[in-house]
Amino acid sequence: MPDALLTVTDLKVHFPITHGFFSRIKDYVFAVDGVSLTLAKGETLGIVGESGCGKTTCGMAILNLVEPTGGRVAYRGKDITNISGLSKSELMGLRKEMQIIFQDPYSSLNPRMTLQQILGVPMKIHGLYPGRERQERIDFLLEKVGLAPEHGKRYPHEFSGGQRQRIGIARALCLDPMVVIGDEPVSALDVSIQAQIINLMVDLQEEFNLSYIIIAHDLAVVEHISDRIMVMYLGKVVESAPYRELYTNPQHPYTQALLSAVPNPDPRARRERVKLEGDVPSPRRPPGGCSFHPRCFCPLTGCRADEPVLRHIGGDHWVACHR
Repeated sequence: MPDALLTVTDLKVHFPITHGFFSRIKDYVFAVDGVSLTLAKGETLGIVGESGCGKTTCGMAILNLVEPTGGRVAYRGKDITNISGLSKSELMGLRKEMQIIFQDPYSSLNPRMTLQQILGVPMKIHGLYPGRERQERIDFLLEKVGLAPEHGKRYPHEFSGGQRQRIGIARALCLDPMVVIGDEPVSALDVSIQAQIINLMVDLQEEFNLSYIIIAHDLAVVEHISDRIMVMYLGKVVESAPYRELYTNPQHPYTQALLSAVPNPDPRARRERVKLEGDVPSPRRPPGGCSFHPRCFCPLTGCRADEPVLRHIGGDHWVACHR
């Protein structure tokens, strides 16, 4: 993508498994194993998959909250894979422009800090909005996420789960970022509150011209906010397409199974459920060939021996499947 704001190439995160008194490396967990993606300015990319597929680790590695084992992450054309190679000013600028909304709205907020401190301390560290402007900015952000300025004197335990997630969104926006990664931002909330948070994020994206990476295991959530969707399985990308194309023309058997599990609000609608046999293999010892073949309902002869690569099948639709 020529105008890509963020480009990730062959990203890998392998966690070592140590053993014994001297902590010798015995094996590795292949959490992320060769993920590539692009994100344009103002775009929303959804990353979906079952728990343990590596989507959260991928998001953390992009921000360098988890150190990548291999691959390349480029922001605005500059390689930011190794933060030790960046100067202090470059690192501060990078942290300012790339933020994250954490999954748990309870443990991600400091219980000993008021909302004014939670939002004001990052601004102070980065030298933004001095003096009276800082308080005005805090009040502005609280109003934007549906809270009142007088809530700034309260502590996180005085708010509900949905309100805490709004605070997390305000904290992600307080430094005027360009890229925001949402790590399952609504999975811990009730369904009615989920819709409010998703609508809030859509409105904020339009107002602040944000680029989102939304990580979720629920395809129904990312459908309403994503421009493109990337499906991950066992640390790899198995399918990537614009959201309409993915929902109407899924090509990978795993994507078809995920879509068949999405609840339909119409009680008269009938959908054939694709049931997957067995459990997700361990990322410590992924199966040879296609990683999905032990659970696939239509495997081919070559699936056990040959690993499929992402192939372009038209438009912006990519699939890693021998079929």
